[in-house]
Amino acid sequence: MNLFTPIVEENKLHPLFKRIIQDETYKPAITVINEWSNGLLGRKGEAEKFIKEFQTTFNSSLWELYLNKSFFELGFNIDYSKPSPDFYLTHPSGRHICVEAVTSNNQLNENYEYYTTKSFSESIHIDNGDFLDKSTIKLIGKLKDKRDLFIGAKSKKHCYSSLPHVKGNPFVVAVAPFDNHLSFIQNNMAINRVLYGINPPEGNSISEMVSEKINHIMNHNDKRIDLGIFTNDSFKEISAVIFSTTGMFGKAVVQSGISNFIRATKYRQMEPSVFLENEGKEKLGFSHTQLEKGHDLYTMRFPSGDFICGSDMHLYHSSKHKENHLDGLHIYYNPFAEIPLDKDIFSSYELTQNDYDIENEEMISIHNDGSLVSRQTFTSFA
Repeated sequence: MNLFTPIVEENKLHPLFKRIIQDETYKPAITVINEWSNGLLGRKGEAEKFIKEFQTTFNSSLWELYLNKSFFELGFNIDYSKPSPDFYLTHPSGRHICVEAVTSNNQLNENYEYYTTKSFSESIHIDNGDFLDKSTIKLIGKLKDKRDLFIGAKSKKHCYSSLPHVKGNPFVVAVAPFDNHLSFIQNNMAINRVLYGINPPEGNSISEMVSEKINHIMNHNDKRIDLGIFTNDSFKEISAVIFSTTGMFGKAVVQSGISNFIRATKYRQMEPSVFLENEGKEKLGFSHTQLEKGHDLYTMRFPSGDFICGSDMHLYHSSKHKENHLDGLHIYYNPFAEIPLDKDIFSSYELTQNDYDIENEEMISIHNDGSLVSRQTFTSFA
């Protein structure tokens, strides 16, 4: 079945879905997203339901499609005979994992007005602190919903923990932010606050940049929202969290080869000797180089332990950009999980592995050199 052949009334189609099928530019992306669905639409009695949800709500189904393809790329076998949680995975080693997918959405997600030029313009001028707080609250709310569904809180029926294939296996929540037009630019700032209570680094120079701890924020009703849910046993039912801000429509745009302009930021880590030989001491700090017309490179370099670390931000045409399906994907481990997720289960060079050191109360992130941090595609709306 074709995900993009409308099966609901036109007035019920999601605004982004309508724009995609009406714009010839995005035909190649349609082919890519249909390919992401391989196997998923074979779930008994679920294909029509899934397509309707995709065509009317879009974001949550797009995220599930992205994950479906990701799990295949990671070598898992997906058992589609289990209707819930969303994915019942078998690792090549024979170990099983249950994954529930969820997105944080804007309350106006299905309204046409939310996708007007005016609405996009208003998002650009949003206060950064307010934006980050709202995204943080949305994400922690979704994780709480899934934790409650797992344990059967608030008299929820058919709780996941009661299902035979879930018992004794790690329970992972895969979450992506769609709560604002600019959600994809948050990188991992909000999820770091939610899970490990870590604020984004602040400072006027690299030497002054410090990531401070944050244990709570206040919502619009002045209610305290506790953060750092993986720094204690309050969410012990969730073994880990999968997160990405690049597993969105832009991923399909990139994979389909549609001509566009791209801003991509990649993590860099190298031995000091390699740095000195290839770049030179003068590249410490911030620098800008125009590699050629239409290709600008902004770099940040700083000493960190035994390495020189930082980032490369490229502004260039899509023909120069290389990105695979897993680029930009994060795994966050819960050290207080009742059923821990083995560290070798989700293993790929592109993945960023995040953990929390209980003794030193520090977040540990393992990025490989060249890992994708963020990516934006500039077409008509992607």
